[in-house]
Amino acid sequence: MDRRTFLAAGAVVLTSPGLRPGLAQDKKPTRFQIACLTLPYSAFPLARALEGIKAAGYRYVAWGVTHREDGKEVPVVAPDAPPAKAKELAGRCRDMGLEPVMMFSTVYPEAKDGLEVLKARLLQAGAAGVPQVLTFGHTKGGNKAVWLDRLRKLGPVAADQNVTLVVKQHGGETGTGEACAAITREVNHPNIKVNYDAGNVLDYLDKDPIPDIKTCAGEVRSFCIKDHRNWPKDEDCGPGFGEIDHYRLLHPVAFTGRDMPLACENIFTPLLPRPTKPERVDALAKRAREFLEVITAGLQTG
Repeated sequence: MDRRTFLAAGAVVLTSPGLRPGLAQDKKPTRFQIACLTLPYSAFPLARALEGIKAAGYRYVAWGVTHREDGKEVPVVAPDAPPAKAKELAGRCRDMGLEPVMMFSTVYPEAKDGLEVLKARLLQAGAAGVPQVLTFGHTKGGNKAVWLDRLRKLGPVAADQNVTLVVKQHGGETGTGEACAAITREVNHPNIKVNYDAGNVLDYLDKDPIPDIKTCAGEVRSFCIKDHRNWPKDEDCGPGFGEIDHYRLLHPVAFTGRDMPLACENIFTPLLPRPTKPERVDALAKRAREFLEVITAGLQTG
């Protein structure tokens, strides 16, 4: 085969259907688990949230953070609840056909009681068979030394429970995926990884998440899905309503061979008021699911 024939053959391979430029085609597709957090239903009881998420066509659910029950804000699972409480809730979800894939810790790693609460959350998740617990920094920045010390202590606990503790961006010193990944790489434990929240990166730091995720994709194990707009109003919103290109966002992790939750944290429309009826939340939840199904299918199919 001469040089010209060889180059022509190479061009055919590179442009063949089913191949995506820049993706690791020798790896298996990521098993994206499109989930809805109960958070968008926080104004309604937890039972109604689960019913709505199921009715919106989801197979996966993520827990967080509180729900309105008889006029009071009640945690989905309280930090000091026994692990059996989380196991019971997981059973309720599975009986409905919803598999729980993530739960909010509701505590910063550097908080005074951060180590104790995160340990308790890992035990809850382990008992419930929930594979990921989510934590995050705060907008004023964190104490790196404390983060490293506590995450190193939490790694073996997470491993014992077959749970991954994931850290997401929340402004300040941990406001980018690059910053979070620098911490998890230094901790160097397979059960301490990154959750990516593109909306927070664009919101808190006004930083484009697309170049950022390329710096940390190898550490990412899940996403909190929210979009963001800087115009005509600075606000978070549901996926596809904002300025973030979700094809480019998920492209670097489309072929990891792993399970990867995509947990819809914000499903709402820009400029319009939040729904006061749960049926409208159901409709927005369904739209978010369908949007992400199109994106993930397109990235992984010729």
